[in-house]
Amino acid sequence: MRILVTNDDGINAPGLKVLQAIAKDLAGPDGEVWVVAPAFEQSGVGHCISYTHPMMVAQMGPRRFAAEGSPADCVLAGLHHVMKDACPDLILSGVNRGNNSAENALYSGTLGGAMEGALQGVRSIALSQYLGPKTYDADNPFEAAAEHAVTLLRQLIAEMPEDDADYRLFFNVNFPPCAAADVKGVRVVRQGYRRGTSFGVEPHQAPSGRQFLWIKGGDQRRPTAEGTDAAANLADYISVTPMRADLTADDALERLKGLESDR
Repeated sequence: MRILVTNDDGINAPGLKVLQAIAKDLAGPDGEVWVVAPAFEQSGVGHCISYTHPMMVAQMGPRRFAAEGSPADCVLAGLHHVMKDACPDLILSGVNRGNNSAENALYSGTLGGAMEGALQGVRSIALSQYLGPKTYDADNPFEAAAEHAVTLLRQLIAEMPEDDADYRLFFNVNFPPCAAADVKGVRVVRQGYRRGTSFGVEPHQAPSGRQFLWIKGGDQRRPTAEGTDAAANLADYISVTPMRADLTADDALERLKGLESDR
């Protein structure tokens, strides 16, 4: 198996090393693991691409490249430049330092990489490690992902159907904020929503008198509804959420049919 690995925390991020080890195990002794990751951290960039300016790509070692762009850029660079002569069988994005459950998924560069892979017709999976009081100071905060990812990914790959839909399926996997031994299992769930909390800003004044704003995340300990991702993660379960990039609000289509007209 040929696997392309990317992330949004940058090419030197600890989570990328964890994912490379996971990918190497998955690929097997006759497989190949290629890395195309951002040269600098790209957290929160979502599915953006560097459409209006070029990006530099530099080879850092055997099958290892850094790109001055987003995770989606890295996937494009991997598919159409670095691996153009032999497309990967699988794209893995992560392991993100922090969860991409609930509304975080909409901002996530990690998800952006997997989404671009799916749009390009390649099986793609995003992996993120929820952080919390039990894992912040752990020797290896990625322990749950490192211990459980390979088995789960093998199962997911085996279950991934031949998908010729316009917007192909990809997976969002989040590992819970606990030690590997405390993981209770896996839940296949919907994307949730953390009610009563959201992203915001915190103003700071520079010595020059100019004002700057830091973007702040919401309370990550707030559970989502039962049967959704963050609720499962906070109950020490790995969450698996199948996704597509189609943003159509199907529930509103019929209600709005009355607005249709011909001229």
